[in-house]
Amino acid sequence: MRRYGKNTDEDDIRSRPGRRNTRPRTSIRPKHEDAAEGMVLTVDRGRLTCLVEDRVVMAMKARELGRKAAVVGDRVALVGDLSGKKDTLARIVRIEKRTSVLRRTADDDDPYERVVVANADQLAIVTALADPEPRPRLIDRCLVAAFDGGLEPLLVMTKSDLAPPDTLLELYGALDIPYVVTSREELENGSAADRVREQLDGRVTAFVGHSGVGKTTLVNALVPEERRRSTGHVNAVTGRGRHTTTSALALPLAGPVADSWVIDTPGVRSFGLAHVDPSRVIHAFPDLEPGTEGCPRACSHDEPDCALDDWVAQGHVDQARLYSLRRLLASREPTEGD
Repeated sequence: MRRYGKNTDEDDIRSRPGRRNTRPRTSIRPKHEDAAEGMVLTVDRGRLTCLVEDRVVMAMKARELGRKAAVVGDRVALVGDLSGKKDTLARIVRIEKRTSVLRRTADDDDPYERVVVANADQLAIVTALADPEPRPRLIDRCLVAAFDGGLEPLLVMTKSDLAPPDTLLELYGALDIPYVVTSREELENGSAADRVREQLDGRVTAFVGHSGVGKTTLVNALVPEERRRSTGHVNAVTGRGRHTTTSALALPLAGPVADSWVIDTPGVRSFGLAHVDPSRVIHAFPDLEPGTEGCPRACSHDEPDCALDDWVAQGHVDQARLYSLRRLLASREPTEGD
């Protein structure tokens, strides 16, 4: 125990300041009206890489944002050192309102909702026609997430040299989803990238797909100057590839149309939809939506009293459209091996 002598006038004695001497706290935060606008390109352990005009700037989230996190695609306001020089760090003080969000949960019982990408216009769902085999339920889940988050879906089928696309095209024909079919040879000679690029011009497109389907290889072909290490191995037992993209990354797509972006996301093994309200999915079916006016409250659109059955029976819409809606809604229910 420390003891002091008779002389109490020692320099190292600490005293607690009085209340009048403390700086008063305030809830008023600066508005940062002079903050620069930027776009989040990638996030890595609390550090965010942002594009500010033509400069790549490293930044961190300001404390006043609390638990609100910025994700790839977010439009943000930054202050501080915006030079982009080495060892400099800016501060994100505001996250602008999002136009769309791609969300997922780890599984269907997980209440924690994770935003993967913000402000994307389109979701490119990449699936291989063979090696590994297509997983329609995962495709359905990605479609539900796209419809729920305000993104337009695009179906990209790879490895057509190993299997024909007919079965998948028949399965998703009633949904009227734009699609592109590619082969390994077309990826190598660049023709596949040219056809996919036609669907991406002037848009921000997030690419999603499970490992081994050729998603990152396709992104590398679209943006060759930003080479990403592609999946080099597919497990012969599980039919699944190794994860090679560990975090989402936004890449500018060169071409005649400005503001074209590709966002490569990590390969997924599951796509939880615990956060999705079935009533929001129906908005992606404008031809079916009027028929829900006679539905009971909180109708799941797949029950005996659903008014959509009568709507279809009256000839307003083809039966295949209702089947597609109900198949997508059913994909929200977990099944073994999903």
